[in-house]
Order: sequence, then structure tokens, then C-alpha cells
Amino acid sequence: MTKKILKGVVKSAKSNKTIVVEVTRKFKHPFYEKVIKRSKKYHAHDENNKFKEGQNVSIIECKPISKKKTWQVLE
Repeated sequence: MTKKILKGVVKSAKSNKTIVVEVTRKFKHPFYEKVIKRSKKYHAHDENNKFKEGQNVSIIECKPISKKKTWQVLE
């Protein structure tokens, strides 16, 4: 099974080895057909504390590292 890869912006890098990535998606409303933007935040593992707020990153699914962390930053 292939792993999902998402692209987003780092919103928080305050935690040790963890960043919060906001992923925005666009879709068309099923009835009204207006394009809608929705965003969701994911906790991702950043081993070397390399990424800072505002950077664009790609994250990939991985096995659970903690309660909320099931994503890992791609290099």
C-alpha cells in the first residue's frame, strides 16, 4: 500500500522534534459547485529540528510515533 504525501506550511516549530503543518485543500461543493478551501493541521516528526515557521514542507505517513504524530517530514 502506498503512503500518502501531503504538502503544507509549517505553522509551529516550538516543540522538540515536532512541527505542526497546515495543509490546505480545495474542492468543489457537491450541490452549489463553488470552490471551497479547507485546511487541517498535522503533527509531523522533525528529527533534527531543521524546519522553521513559514517554510513549505512535504510530509509522509508513517507508523505512530506518539498519540498525535503519525506523519514524518520528507527531506
